[in-house]
Amino acid sequence: MILTVTLNPLLERRYFFKKVTEGKGNRATDQDFRAGGKGINVSRQLNVLKVKNHVFTFFGGKNGKLFKEILSSENIDYSSIQTKTETRDGTVTVNNSSNSVTTFFGINSKITKEEVAAFKTKLEKMIVNCEIVVFSGSSPCENTDSIFPFGIAKANEYNKISVCDTYGRHLENCIYSTPTIIHNNISEIENTFNISLSNEKEKLDYLRSLYKKNIKQVYLTDGSNPFYCSNFDYHFKITPPQIKTVDALGSGDSFTAGIIYTWHNKLTFEEGLKIATSLGVLNAASANTSQADFIQAQKIFKNIIVNSVGKKMIKIDATPT
Repeated sequence: MILTVTLNPLLERRYFFKKVTEGKGNRATDQDFRAGGKGINVSRQLNVLKVKNHVFTFFGGKNGKLFKEILSSENIDYSSIQTKTETRDGTVTVNNSSNSVTTFFGINSKITKEEVAAFKTKLEKMIVNCEIVVFSGSSPCENTDSIFPFGIAKANEYNKISVCDTYGRHLENCIYSTPTIIHNNISEIENTFNISLSNEKEKLDYLRSLYKKNIKQVYLTDGSNPFYCSNFDYHFKITPPQIKTVDALGSGDSFTAGIIYTWHNKLTFEEGLKIATSLGVLNAASANTSQADFIQAQKIFKNIIVNSVGKKMIKIDATPT
């Protein structure tokens, strides 16, 4: 089973408009509620890929109750720690005339030290019984900053694969805890560490720095642009196919789900690159977050260019003779 951990879930209030006129009142033609948050999105995509998974998160207040109902309606398995404060919410507007999506994020929840302690206790027990644990999304407050580093350390202690896809204050401590896999986009790293990753040399140097910290795989994505990644001390440049972006929200999470799918099914690294990239691309081309279809993803494998950079991997023909 795959365990996804989300500290900052988002209740999305999504409104649909035929046309949006700036500076005037706009009346929606439809509306619905959706469960958001990076780990939630990873689990949603894993469900589409038919990989068994379980969400662990915080819930609070009326928003938390509604969030649970949405997860149940989507057949997303979950466990949670109840909080005194409301689960954060946000507004998403979908403009059908321009096929564009705009998101407004609400205020983060304030999690108490007691709630964090309860979360850690339950998290350790859940890590023991999972195959891969995924730490995704932001930390809502200072009290929760220690959870991902704690969980990564426990995953190592119990010999579990850990995937870290986060940013902000606690990222340095997450890296120090040594997850198996890290996925970030360029802007997250540049903003978190105040460094430049504007050219190939800077990106490769950053990948090398993480390998020296014993991190097995690193994926450094950059939206629809070519991106770089590493498998141990081997480096790759991937050029994704160009598509018309409808809503990029959740593309990184679909990408992460593709990485997990690869590890879960014991596929090769290069196979995984094409799976993860295609899922991210398809997500960006749709208004439905992290629901990319695997059959459709396979159709664009041939349009993804994977180039080895620098040191070459030796391929051995192990075919019986």
